[in-house]
Amino acid sequence: MQTTANTTNQGSGGLASVLTEPLTERDLDFSRLDRTVDRYQLLLLAKRVGKQAGFTPRMLQLLEYYLAYTTAKDWEEGSRPIVFQSLARTAMDLGVGERQIQKLEKRLFDIGAICWNDSGNHKRFGRRDPKSGRLIFAYGIDLTPLAYLHDELVAKLHEKQLYAETWRATKREISETRRQIRERLEQLGEEGIDSQTLTNWEERYREIAFELRSHIDLSCLRELAKRHTKLHDTLYQAITPETDVFSPQPTTSSPIALTPRKRSRSHVQKFAHEEHTTPINKLDRETQTESDSKTEQTPLQPRLAYQAIGMRTPREVAAYATEAFRAHLPATKGLLTWSNLVEAANRRRSELRISQQSWAEACASMGRAGAAACVILTDRAMGHQQNPVRRPAAYFSGLARKARRGELELQRSLLLQSLVQGLVLAKRGPSSGATPDAPRTLPLRPRPTPRTSRVAPGKRPA
Repeated sequence: MQTTANTTNQGSGGLASVLTEPLTERDLDFSRLDRTVDRYQLLLLAKRVGKQAGFTPRMLQLLEYYLAYTTAKDWEEGSRPIVFQSLARTAMDLGVGERQIQKLEKRLFDIGAICWNDSGNHKRFGRRDPKSGRLIFAYGIDLTPLAYLHDELVAKLHEKQLYAETWRATKREISETRRQIRERLEQLGEEGIDSQTLTNWEERYREIAFELRSHIDLSCLRELAKRHTKLHDTLYQAITPETDVFSPQPTTSSPIALTPRKRSRSHVQKFAHEEHTTPINKLDRETQTESDSKTEQTPLQPRLAYQAIGMRTPREVAAYATEAFRAHLPATKGLLTWSNLVEAANRRRSELRISQQSWAEACASMGRAGAAACVILTDRAMGHQQNPVRRPAAYFSGLARKARRGELELQRSLLLQSLVQGLVLAKRGPSSGATPDAPRTLPLRPRPTPRTSRVAPGKRPA
């Protein structure tokens, strides 16, 4: 909507629009208010839109001063809110010069918020009815155009809110991508990638990991989001099967574990066939002893942690998890990845009050997949009916120590946990209701009934 003025002159009252001629059709747009308006709602709307509609803080200060000068009667339907206070008094009240007030009024006129209704000598004065409080006549600043800006201000406020929501969504996207990049860098560091390559990637991340302030334009923010996504994709592609514990690897023929159980030679010598049987070839016996000692001293490599679990897919491991653990897994029906399982284990680990240091040590000794399996074991051990685990952090640390010594067989432990839970449910019976935490277990074989021979009446069975 455009604000009109008949003539623009500069006299003792400053810029003026003298309405001495008959009002035209265009001038009648602002002659009267077509509905009652709350002036302070208009002021609040102008402040919320701000620079989007051309309002500066100094302009809003002057507009607020003029609105406070008017009364509620001036904003009723059919009225015309006019500020008839002199320019000199307005400048004195605001503590600025008259010329500054004239410039601010000119800028308010340019955006269509006010117009002038000055007298013939460019003086501002008026009179109110002492009984009704309405204006009898007034010459000065006409605020009627501000009321007609209401719909336009509402539309610009909506546009500003959409911009702000888009800006915040882009910022959240960048924050999430940064978290994933840090996890990738941490994962590569744990897997022993070249230090120089890791340092170069960290430098590239620090270049774009500056603080996101509100003064950054949306277009610049979107460009920054693209740079984060590009770096994340580069790191994702750089994780090769040799460094990624979650990539598919061929499994061994053993379905239980890759690392054999440690046995001392003194324990082996207790068997009779070892004590009293002469070896066929002494050289073969020494070679076997040497190989056993090397196997005992070799720690579990992180990149072989997936093999140590003895399961080909993460869904097989997740089948042994409790409902509290599964709640952290993705709700989608797509393929479950090792990354999903590790993220769920990390969240559940925090709920079980297992420290970050214990989690890091477990990841270093058996890889992230193995550490996730230990969290599942700890979580399920807390639900035992007999002797439940009351200190999950200590239990998890014990599993990690066993893994470092090569004494932990993850798949066998998971199977034992499953069988124990199945026996408990079988003793309870179907009436007690099976808990959904128990994974699918093997069916229990019924006990055979003993055969009884026929005994003649009156005789006792032998």
